[in-house]
Amino acid sequence: TCCLIQVRFFDFAIVRFSLECALLIIWYCTMTTSSSDKKYFRSLGHQLKPVVTVAGNGLTETVLAELDRALADHELIKVKLDVGDRDAKKSTIDEICLQTKAQLIQSIGHMILLFRKADKPNPKLSNLLR
Repeated sequence: TCCLIQVRFFDFAIVRFSLECALLIIWYCTMTTSSSDKKYFRSLGHQLKPVVTVAGNGLTETVLAELDRALADHELIKVKLDVGDRDAKKSTIDEICLQTKAQLIQSIGHMILLFRKADKPNPKLSNLLR
């Protein structure tokens, strides 16, 4: 059985979500980073090389696994997107952030900068602790 949650948006639309989807939306909306943290992350990300490239096949299981591994190791990563037009790029970025539970720090051209705090960061691998 599937548990559905009704959410009222601006008093004119009622949308039904599964419980798992609703929890992901709540988590994604409440995850915030201060502007000074984002500025610091952007300065660190400037020197980084892209560790993952999302190309014509889109977000496959192996690409998501590699993104998850890179975020667990490095916390702050740069990803290159080669997915087509602007709308496809935006939907790919949203899907990456939801699937990996990462926060988008910056998007310029075909490069995005993602951040996800590690539970136990490794000082030798983390881009934040070097």
